[in-house]
Amino acid sequence: MTDHIRMDQIYRSCDPRGGSRIRITDYLPGDTHAAVVDAHGSKRPRKIRVSDLHATDITKTGTKRRTGYALEER
Repeated sequence: MTDHIRMDQIYRSCDPRGGSRIRITDYLPGDTHAAVVDAHGSKRPRKIRVSDLHATDITKTGTKRRTGYALEER
């Protein structure tokens, strides 16, 4: 489900070792990838799969996600 993805949203890494925060710069509903940059400084433009962008950091089974990115700011 990708209906939570919007421009300028901030996502944080779900990797327990830490990771970068990203900001969505371009996304059209139905696309398989979203354009992102680092959340602060707008560096490192790249595309990531929308399947890696999650509305929460909790899985359907109730455990913490270990991969992908979780929505931080709406």
